[in-house]
Amino acid sequence: MADNALGRGLDALIKKPSKPKKAEKKEVKDKKPKIETNTSFSLSDDKIEQIKEEVGKNPRISLWSAKSAACLRYLKKTTPEFSISNEASLILEEAIKEKYPEIWKLFEE
Repeated sequence: MADNALGRGLDALIKKPSKPKKAEKKEVKDKKPKIETNTSFSLSDDKIEQIKEEVGKNPRISLWSAKSAACLRYLKKTTPEFSISNEASLILEEAIKEKYPEIWKLFEE
């Protein structure tokens, strides 16, 4: 009788939109934009060399992340010889290599 909506009013006849399951939400979150280096996205060898030259002169980047900065500063104050720069570099490289492997391969040497 639980499936029968008769006698339970108009609300019982109108289906409410179901909430997406947690697994469905995760799938959407985990989708990574795909960048294809050999079709829609490509850089000429000249552009790649230009980027390598620019990075060779100035490999520094700037980021704004209060939580990340707080965590790294905590580690700096509590861990002897901890380097924020080295740690941030390792974490960022790992994440970029995983998210954009096709682009990463362009600059591996």
